[in-house]
Amino acid sequence: MIIVLKPNITKKAEKEVLSEIRKLGYKPHVMRGVARTVIGAIGDEQTHHTLESLMILEQVESVTPIQKRHKLVSREAHPTDSTITLDNGTVIGGKEIVIMAGPCSVESESQLMTCAESVAASGAKVLRGGAYKPRTSPYEFQGLGEKGLKLLAKARKATGLPVITELLSENQATMVADYADILQIGTRNAQNFQLLIAAAKTGRPVLLKRGLSMRFKEWLLAGEYILANENANLMFCERGIRTFEDYTRNTLDLSAIPIMKQESHCPFVIDPSQGCGRADLVVSMCKGSVAMGADALLVEVHPNPAEAWSDGAQQITLEGFTKLMEDLKPFASAAGRSL
Repeated sequence: MIIVLKPNITKKAEKEVLSEIRKLGYKPHVMRGVARTVIGAIGDEQTHHTLESLMILEQVESVTPIQKRHKLVSREAHPTDSTITLDNGTVIGGKEIVIMAGPCSVESESQLMTCAESVAASGAKVLRGGAYKPRTSPYEFQGLGEKGLKLLAKARKATGLPVITELLSENQATMVADYADILQIGTRNAQNFQLLIAAAKTGRPVLLKRGLSMRFKEWLLAGEYILANENANLMFCERGIRTFEDYTRNTLDLSAIPIMKQESHCPFVIDPSQGCGRADLVVSMCKGSVAMGADALLVEVHPNPAEAWSDGAQQITLEGFTKLMEDLKPFASAAGRSL
C-alpha cells in the first residue's frame, strides 16, 4: 500500500500514521519529498487490512493498493489463459471459438426443438435459452420456469448440445444446475454476491455478464466471488452497457475484449444480441468480436422473431444464423482461430 500524507504536517501527526500502519500488520517505509511525505506499507494485502481506513486520519491525503484486489481472476495469479471443458468435450477459451445460440426465451417444445436442431446443424456448440426471465416490467413474460428447464434438457438429449440458462435467485441454484451445463448470471444480478456464491457452489461453469453500469474493476471483483468459492470455471460476458446513446438498446463495448484479456485469464464471451438490441447489427458485432479475440459468442436465434415472446427485435432467424456461421469463418481464420 502507498500512503501519501498531506503537506506540512507535524512530526507527531506523521508518527500517528506510522503507529497505525504497524498496528494493522504492515512495516512502514518512509520517503520524504520536498512537499509531501510518502509511506510504503509493506505486507501481505491478502491476509491483512487494506489500510483504506487510514483515510479517516486528517493528515492522510490518499491510500493506494499495490496488489490487485481481484487476485484469483487476475493474470498475476494465473499468467496463462484458462479454459473450460464441458461434459461433451467442448472447450471454451481454446483455439476454437464457441458459438452459443438459441432463443431469448423458451416458449414451447416445438419452438425450442426447431431452433436447437437448426443451430446444431449450423455449427453451434452450446444451446442457450431462458427459462427464467428478469424483465423490467412485471407484466411482461417471465419465462416458463422449471417447465422451460425440462424442455432445455430434452433439447440437449436430442441434439447433444450443452445448455446455458440464466439463474435468478439463490434458492433456484441447485434446481437450475440439475438441468443446465452452464449457469448464466445476468446483468441485473452481476453484483448479487450471495447469488454468485450459490452459483459457484453448484460446481457448474458460470458465465458472468457485465452490469449495465459496471466498471471493469467491479466486474473483476464480482468474478472473484466465483473463484474464491472453489469454482475455477468462470467466463466473463460483455453484453452492452448503458450510455447516453439510444440508437441501440445498449452500447456494446468491444474494448472490453482486450482490456479483460489483459486483466484476466478467464475465457471471454460477447453477447451481440443484448449488446445492440438490433438483429440487423448482430452480424457486424459478431465479426468485430471474433476479430478482436473473443473466445465465444452468445447469439439469440428464433424460428420467427416477429412472434417471439421476448426481445424479438434482437433475434436473428434460423437462416440468418446459418449464414452468420459461414460469414464468421474468414474472421476466425484471420484471428488464428476456428469455428
